[in-house]
Amino acid sequence: MTTPIHLNQFQSLIEALNEVLTFVRPADAVLRQFFREQSKIGGHDRRYIVETVYGVLRHAESLIPFAPLHASRRLALLFHMKIEGRSLRDLERLCSEEELRWLKEVKAANSAPSLCVQTGLPEWIIAKLKKVYAEPDLLTLGRSMMHEAPLDIRVNTFLVSREDVLNELNSMGLKVSVTPHSPMGIRIEGRPSLQDLMLFKKGYFEIQDEGSQLLGMMLAPKRRDLVIDFCAGAGGKTLLIATLMQNLGRVYAFDVSSKRLDQLKPRLKRSGLSNIMPVLIENERDQRVKRLRGKADRVLVDAPCSGLGTLRRNPDLKYRQSPQGIEELVAKQRAILDSAAQCVKPGGMLMYATCSILPEENEEQVSWFSEKHPDFELTEVNLEDVGMTKGPYLKCFPYQHGTDGFFAAMWQRKLS
Repeated sequence: MTTPIHLNQFQSLIEALNEVLTFVRPADAVLRQFFREQSKIGGHDRRYIVETVYGVLRHAESLIPFAPLHASRRLALLFHMKIEGRSLRDLERLCSEEELRWLKEVKAANSAPSLCVQTGLPEWIIAKLKKVYAEPDLLTLGRSMMHEAPLDIRVNTFLVSREDVLNELNSMGLKVSVTPHSPMGIRIEGRPSLQDLMLFKKGYFEIQDEGSQLLGMMLAPKRRDLVIDFCAGAGGKTLLIATLMQNLGRVYAFDVSSKRLDQLKPRLKRSGLSNIMPVLIENERDQRVKRLRGKADRVLVDAPCSGLGTLRRNPDLKYRQSPQGIEELVAKQRAILDSAAQCVKPGGMLMYATCSILPEENEEQVSWFSEKHPDFELTEVNLEDVGMTKGPYLKCFPYQHGTDGFFAAMWQRKLS
């Protein structure tokens, strides 16, 4: 039996949706601010609002044939009827007479679903993906992006073993399992609050998708390497790299945002690691970058990208991104790659990674770089020891690996 929706719950939902559907800011940031401002909304109602907002975003392509993307009330009613399967009787208390008549018309309508509806992806994204995916694969990919992502953590093996963290989480009554590929990962059922746990405060784990953990394993830094994380952000992969190096060598965390690097500081303090140097740079041509020209053993370019591989977590991205925005990102990625390549020493490795599924940001960028930089040779990715397919790239997908969508390629700079 479905839980009835109360009118005040529904009204709060519409207020939240009105703000989210402007697509000016990420949905999670909008909802955090909304709940701060509406502090009297209780936990049960908050869960209803969050689940429904994300449900509308995930299934919007099924709803917008009947209502425009800014029509919050109609989209919410459609979601409850078409996706959740609520009856008109359940919904009539929320509707005007006109809305009820409209819902009856929608319920009676019968038409073959388009590829957009079946995949949950807007037409412009489908057009780009058709360049590399046959329709059955595109359907599988799109449908896998419509499900909620699992919650993965990465154990800080510099301080503690995965087995110890797994046992501790089990003792708390959490449903946990080891991740199928990453030897540092644990997957947790549901959405428990983890940041108040003493395990987290001690730095024993970080929240990090398994696919992101695999990027660090692919980079495979050696203990005394000099490594540059060129777009470090808040430092999730920086911390992983430093952990793999067992706190030896040196890791430079470059980023153009002081706000993002500030988020790394408390994480670094918790981690117990001391081999990371956060460096604020103005742009990819910064003098601090040039000082490391030809000196790095490994350089990671986790490039700014569309993020469309994370649609399970951020379904609003498919409406916040645009073809023009992709063109701008492609140009930015190339500028960063050009600059990062100069830091790699002869015999060193350069890795390019995105959390995108678009060929323009992935395979096409690899082809462009390889053609422009004949002194770099594309290397084969071999993560067979953790159950991944060997090949020219690392490609992770929700339907194959249970991870977000990730892409990575790696080159070695020739010795002469």
